[in-house]
This record gives sequence, structure tokens and C-alpha cells, in this order.
Amino acid sequence: MRRRRVRGARGGAAGELALRVLPGGGPANTAVALARLGTPTRFLGRISADPFGELFRAHLAGSGVDLSGAVRAAEPSTLALAALDAEGHAAYSFHAEGTADWQWTERELAAARTDGAVCVHTGSLALVREPGGPRIEELLAEVRAAATVSIDPNVRPLLVEPAAYRRRLARWCELADLLRLSADDLALLLPGATPEQACDRWHEAGAPLVVVTLAERGALASLNGRRVRVPAPPTTVVDTVGAGDSFTAGLLHSLAEQGRLGGRLDALTVEELERACRFAARVAARTVAVAGANPPRAEEL
Repeated sequence: MRRRRVRGARGGAAGELALRVLPGGGPANTAVALARLGTPTRFLGRISADPFGELFRAHLAGSGVDLSGAVRAAEPSTLALAALDAEGHAAYSFHAEGTADWQWTERELAAARTDGAVCVHTGSLALVREPGGPRIEELLAEVRAAATVSIDPNVRPLLVEPAAYRRRLARWCELADLLRLSADDLALLLPGATPEQACDRWHEAGAPLVVVTLAERGALASLNGRRVRVPAPPTTVVDTVGAGDSFTAGLLHSLAEQGRLGGRLDALTVEELERACRFAARVAARTVAVAGANPPRAEEL
């Protein structure tokens, strides 16, 4: 999914609202972070030809993301309005009806089946909304023969009822090698469940690696029931937008560096997983320390 984040800001004249437009969206944030860390990254997305879409393309390309598989869509861009509280936490409202993100056709997705990627990451609204969601699931079922599949549901209850995610989650667990969720996602998908209980349930549904990010409490990773906990580095939080996406990017980057992507994660050890999660926590910490979903580059770490 892509969306242009329009942030409300102070400083407008009386009766006006000053807005700052920032490109973002879950998988897009992850793609930007991966590319900035030095992992070759190709982004498949339906990007509008409107001015917001052009800004979005420039943001991705400027971070080193390959856009050769992106579709120039006639539909308008999705807009998410994010209002930040005093602690940098965002509350969203969305403008997403009839927008470009969800309108995937089988022909548009065909190019992704033979691009040789060792990992395919997806999630957010594009995976749960019609008509594109089921087509992305079909793509994942095909590419997982040679690629590790990573899914971040990124639940957005203002646009899609959590029940819709719950109905699809079992299928996503069958497809995913890595399932990454936030504490907020967990509360919406399995109310009252602990992270450990959630991991066990999603292992039973088929996902071998489940990671739950817990904001200032760090992260819990479970590899077929073997647990790893990592702390969050001490950080002055400016803006939490994109933190989970950056964590996912750091995790995938480290797994790639350790030679563990390209299959079912069968050979991954707990020690390697802990190394990857600690690196991912560092990437996320650098992201929340600055405004916007602005992940660090490799040299900044």
C-alpha cells in the first residue's frame, strides 16, 4: 500500500489548517528503509499519476528503491491524515475510496512472479481490501516456492473492520514465513491475548516466525515456539509513524546479510534471530527519533 500522509500542523492563519504532505504507507516505508540500509529492493505498487503520486515516486527513487515494477495508475492517491499527540503517537483518518492502491489486476501482478527476489514483503490495506487482496495472496502462493514471504497485517480499523483481518489471517499464516505485528494489531486481532499466546496460535496456523513489536518494551520474536526478547534502545521519541515498518526492514536486512532469506527459514537459529531483532530495534529507534517515516541510512547506524 502507498499513501500520502498529510499531517495537521500549527502555524496557519486564523480559520486555516497548515498541512505537511509526507509520502508513506506500510510496505513503502519498509522498502525505503531496506534500500537505505543497502538491500536491493524493488517496489511493486499502483502509484497514482496525480501530484501526490509524483511526490511518492520521487521519495522512493531518491532512497534507491527500484520502481521498474510500479504501475502508473489513473485513480487518485490514498491520503491519510495523521495528527500527533504530545508523545509523538499518531491518530489517523483516511481518504481511500476509489483510490489507486487496491485495484490490482492479474496482468499488473504478473511481472512479480519471475523477478528472482529472495523475499516478498506485503501487508497493510492492499492485502485486505478488494479486489487486490486476493490477487496478492495468489501471488504469494506462487512465489513462496523460491522466496521467503513476509507479512505485516498493519490493522487499520478506521477503514476495515478488524473482523475482516481475522477472517483472512489464517490464510496469511499459511503463506507467511514471517508474520510481524504491533501490540496495537494484537489487541485488535486477539483481544486479551498475551504476545506469547498469540505467537503460539499463529504458529499453529502455519507461520514459523512471529514477531510482535511492543513499542518502548522492545519486541518478542518466536521461532516455532523458541522465544527471543530484545529491548528497545533508549530513545527520545519524536514521531512513531513508520517504526514498525522500519523494524521489519531491519529484520529482513539482517536475515539477508546472514544468508537466511530465499526459503522457509528452516536453518535459522535463535542466535541469528536475536542478532536480527537487535539490529531491527536499532533501525526502529533511529526512525522514531526524527519526524516522519524517515528511516536511517546504513552509515547512520
